[in-house]
Amino acid sequence: MTRLLSILICILFISTACSTIEEADSNPKQESAHQDGIENEKEISLLFSFSPTSLDPHIESITVRAGITETLVKIDENLDIQPWLAESWEQIDDQTWVFKIRENITFHDGTALDGDAVKASFERAIDVSSAVQSLLKIESIEASGQEVTFKTTEPYPAFISELVHTSASVAQVNADDIENKPIGTGPFKVVSYSQDVEIEVERFAEYWDGPATISRAFFTFNSDANVRSLSLQSGDTEIAYHLSPEIVETLEETKDIRVESFPSLRVHFLLYNFQNAHLKDKNVRQALDALLNRRVIADQIMNGHATAANGPFNPSFSFGNKGTVPAFDPEYAKELLEDAGYKLNHEGKLEKDGETLSLKLATYQARPELPMIAQYLQGEASKIGIDIEIVNVENIDSFLYEQPEGWDLVTYSNLTAPRGDGGYFFNVAFLPDGSLNPGQIAISKLNGVIHELNQTSDQKKRIELQKQAVEIIQENVAHSYIVYPHVIVGINERVSNWIPGAEEYYMFTNTLDVN
Repeated sequence: MTRLLSILICILFISTACSTIEEADSNPKQESAHQDGIENEKEISLLFSFSPTSLDPHIESITVRAGITETLVKIDENLDIQPWLAESWEQIDDQTWVFKIRENITFHDGTALDGDAVKASFERAIDVSSAVQSLLKIESIEASGQEVTFKTTEPYPAFISELVHTSASVAQVNADDIENKPIGTGPFKVVSYSQDVEIEVERFAEYWDGPATISRAFFTFNSDANVRSLSLQSGDTEIAYHLSPEIVETLEETKDIRVESFPSLRVHFLLYNFQNAHLKDKNVRQALDALLNRRVIADQIMNGHATAANGPFNPSFSFGNKGTVPAFDPEYAKELLEDAGYKLNHEGKLEKDGETLSLKLATYQARPELPMIAQYLQGEASKIGIDIEIVNVENIDSFLYEQPEGWDLVTYSNLTAPRGDGGYFFNVAFLPDGSLNPGQIAISKLNGVIHELNQTSDQKKRIELQKQAVEIIQENVAHSYIVYPHVIVGINERVSNWIPGAEEYYMFTNTLDVN
């Protein structure tokens, strides 16, 4: 009986062990997270709308969002500049800035972060990134120990705030494959990257600000808002970004899910291709602008999760447009087009010199409301004889630059004041070499104001110059600003110590936790 009892106990033990092994093997995300000697098996998944073309930290913003790389300075919830990799800085003169890099920081490969490493990273960023070139205006960089000295090409007071830009993140330039496995200083290091699918990261135990609470995290991508919502509801992901306004009410009634909807620092707008013969005429742009019923778009298409726009910046900013929202006026649009020489033909289409007013409107699903806005504009335009063809694309930025003949206007969205200042948007969206100027906007008066702004440090004067720039933009109908959308994020109640920010930069942090 004793031997039989012993055998039965052994069988039970083996059976239980096998069952445990099978359970672990059945879910690859349940692997042991004892790496780096830290016993804490916590995992999280975040589902985002846009997938990067690579993980190059000087091209894509994703490495800062995924906690892989960091910048010298960052912004807090009040949009104030705070130290990050740099513990302090000093402006020596109008064109010279000296930064002191924190001691005892290492890259994920164990290499120390010093002035030389920062210098090498910025030199590469300048070489590969047009955004860094145009935004930072760096003439030279010198390094000595933990100090880095930047000299700009001209007096540039906005230099410190532009260092927040994700393409200015610091990375190890000697990485074997910086485009797929960059080496940064953040709380997470790359395990694997599958383009358009996900980035898998794991905790960096030697992180300078304390090891992350999460042991392993998955930054996943899907451009379909319905898929993102369903994934959140099914529990496949704990955080889902850029949800459709129409699904918010359903999600709020779903157990264990909360929805954060708050004003963003971006604007949805029509971006015009100034190389199109029709759109070079201000009257045509102004007519299209008059066909946008901004309040209907905010209330019905956005389900109230937006505010009608009257300029590039939210009026809450001191430099925002304080004027009224442009009126929806189809009759005025008709008058403008008649003044421009367009007449209705026998098919009810507007034409001029034998050519119909036909336009290609590009849009993309990653922000689900934009295709709906495109369809709305298409309908209103057809009523007065404008023919609009909608073109849906996956990667809007690549499309705009690689196929300039394939679009005439686009429903677009951009962070216009991500650092609490309008200088960034003016430089990238309107200057001839701006990284977000695919329509080749060129307004000499506006360029002059922007150049003066770039060299002005007095805050009161900067506000006045930014207001002047907005007036010129509105007067020329360089863009048509539609709504200031909310950031809509769905979060599983298991997530703690984390709040989504309006800047949409800092997502995988060392304090992010799940219960």
